[in-house]
Amino acid sequence: MGGVFEPLKAGGAAIALDEIEISILRSLAVQLLELIGPGDPEPDPDADPLAALFASSDGPTEPPSDPALARLFPDAYGGPETPADADAEELRAHSAEFRRFTENDLRSRKREDALAVVRSLDGLSPAGDGAAVLEVDGELRLRWLGALNDLRLTIAARLDITEDDESAVLFRLPDDDPRKPMVMAYLWLGGLQETLIETLTGTH
Repeated sequence: MGGVFEPLKAGGAAIALDEIEISILRSLAVQLLELIGPGDPEPDPDADPLAALFASSDGPTEPPSDPALARLFPDAYGGPETPADADAEELRAHSAEFRRFTENDLRSRKREDALAVVRSLDGLSPAGDGAAVLEVDGELRLRWLGALNDLRLTIAARLDITEDDESAVLFRLPDDDPRKPMVMAYLWLGGLQETLIETLTGTH
């Protein structure tokens, strides 16, 4: 499988990972969990379910100050760079309202994606050749796809790059550049994401 996802005949995808690759992926997923933050507390079984429903929708209205979190949870309309005029103020108000009702659920989904990656990696045991085969299908494949995308967005924010300039920036760094390991992780995750998408779309 050569370190990329390949389709399985019975459906799903598989990838061979050695101990170092497992460790890197798990570490990145754990760091993503720490960045997203802890989950909501367990609901009180004696609480009013209607009140709990409205409470769960009462999320933040302002975008995160951390650039990585801002990349993971962008404004739905406009953004902080939108010029200050009447239309822009209206867009920001709509964005704040949309964020209030959606960000908590989005955080929960991203947290669940990263947790699924950690748990599936914890179940791997490299064989004598130093590699273990991870198989993902159904919901787990989508969880992996979501987590890989979030990891790439986070690293891109830390490297201060966008898709428009990634080729120029990433492929020309000298080996002694301190960003090089993060760049290599970013490119590797991109390969994993691309091949996993191919197994979903049948274009592999």
